Amino acid sequence: MTLAELPAFPLSRRGDVLPPEAEALCAEQPITKVRTMTGDEAWLVSNYALAKQVLEDQRFSLKDTAKPGVPRQYALTIPPEVVNNMGNINSAGLRTAVMKTLSPRADRELAGWLEVQAHRLLDRIEADGGPAELRDAFTEPYSAALHCRLLGLPTDDWRRLMSGIDVAFLTSPRPFEGSSPNWYKDLGYMREKLGAEPAPTEGLLGRFAELRRSPDASDQVSDELLATVALSLFGAGAVSTSAFLLHAVIMLAREPELAERLRAEPAVIGRAVDEMLRVNLSIGDALPRIALADVRVGEQLVQAGELVLVLIEGANHDPAVFPNPERIDFDRPSNPHLAFGAGQHFCPASALGRTHAEIALTALVQRLPGLRLAIPVEQLAWRPGFIKRLPERLPVLW
Repeated sequence: MTLAELPAFPLSRRGDVLPPEAEALCAEQPITKVRTMTGDEAWLVSNYALAKQVLEDQRFSLKDTAKPGVPRQYALTIPPEVVNNMGNINSAGLRTAVMKTLSPRADRELAGWLEVQAHRLLDRIEADGGPAELRDAFTEPYSAALHCRLLGLPTDDWRRLMSGIDVAFLTSPRPFEGSSPNWYKDLGYMREKLGAEPAPTEGLLGRFAELRRSPDASDQVSDELLATVALSLFGAGAVSTSAFLLHAVIMLAREPELAERLRAEPAVIGRAVDEMLRVNLSIGDALPRIALADVRVGEQLVQAGELVLVLIEGANHDPAVFPNPERIDFDRPSNPHLAFGAGQHFCPASALGRTHAEIALTALVQRLPGLRLAIPVEQLAWRPGFIKRLPERLPVLW
């Protein structure tokens, strides 16, 4: 089969329906060749066992997907060194600062603060009445405010920072003019906040300010790297948490018995969030890796230098691991989903993401009984060419 004849990837951008190709590929062609947005050839891995193999095998590299000349999933719209942000952190002090920031246990007041934020936003939504547009009125300000707090940034700056993400995380077959100015504008903002007088004392920027004063040479890193890490964490964290909340709201609105159970049994929220993480389709594009050596994956030999794409939605709907995978089951006895990845790139903010979602969804079902979509689900407009599957707007009634 020629390159032009290969199936095109990514799959459907709709986030309310599992692409039919995902189920078929998982069952019949768990590893197969596809043509990416850039016109490159790649292996698409779509069942659970092979997805886990690729994500856990260090011979499949995330960092190398940013190297010049390699096959790409889409054009780079952020600097190459940002692709493997956590992997590039070599300073022990810097890594410790990041991991403490991403741990809910490091901030004993965080859960209470998040609850206050959620209810403050819901107060405004209730006062304005329905229909309400939840993306702009709840999921984005709630998620962005959390990440402003984590970094030690003014909460009121959330909209400015989220507008940068809209450009930074576009997926395009070729580079475009606005990507670099967008990145460096936001990087300049982070450098300005880091270098402010008096020095920041809160959040990650406060920890970074301490590192800048550290006499330990091993902890001396450039302001450019500190700002890059901060900006990357804000972008990846805010867009991922907001996107998941949007998908979870759609699930609860379409199956009101799920929301009713959360109201009646608040203790089930942890299992509920994990199950909604499993079935949600927000990831949008597969996780890319470059093979560093020849590796057999299933029935195929993947050669060094080839691009492998891990289809998380296929793996998380694999009936060999998740019986009746299309069903949202809060009592699923085993749920080893891959929504946070696996291996050395397992998301370090997984506990934080769960806490964020549990508080938001508990508040939503309590405050907005009868939560439902204000328009037919088929009328939701899904953003094209973006790293996440996002509805442009999510109007709801209650």
